[in-house]
Amino acid sequence: MEILAGEGVAMVKVGESRDVVESRIGAPMHPGRSSRAVYDTDPMLVITYREDETVELVEIGYGGEEVFFEGVQLTYRFMDDVVAELAAGGHRAVPFDIGFSFEPGFAIFSMSSLSASELDPEASADDPRRVVEGVSIAPFDYFREPTQEEIEAYVRGRQAASS
Repeated sequence: MEILAGEGVAMVKVGESRDVVESRIGAPMHPGRSSRAVYDTDPMLVITYREDETVELVEIGYGGEEVFFEGVQLTYRFMDDVVAELAAGGHRAVPFDIGFSFEPGFAIFSMSSLSASELDPEASADDPRRVVEGVSIAPFDYFREPTQEEIEAYVRGRQAASS
């Protein structure tokens, strides 16, 4: 499956309504809590919806069909190899706690569910190489760190809402 950076995938695009998405791919197999729903597609899609029921974020896990961007396999590979290959194609990686985001509008991540031995049978049990387990797709602004001012405004808004 090829991702459309900043947009989603052919089946689901950021900004589409939940009704449009579900008319195309069916009802979620697990509706999830609040704004997230899991769909029985290959590969499995996890969609986060905004309050207005439009797609905010498209997530794809490893397994089944692998995920690509501009011909680069993103999932089920060593993260450092994916980052290096994307960098060679001119895409700068911005690190975050469990992976890297890329300016075209996507992120790769590892929840450390897979070990290096999944890809390299000669890897030791303590091999630190991370395996890309998923891809998140949204406009790049979604992935950037909030400014201090944005954090303070968010906190003030939450405090005002709870008063």
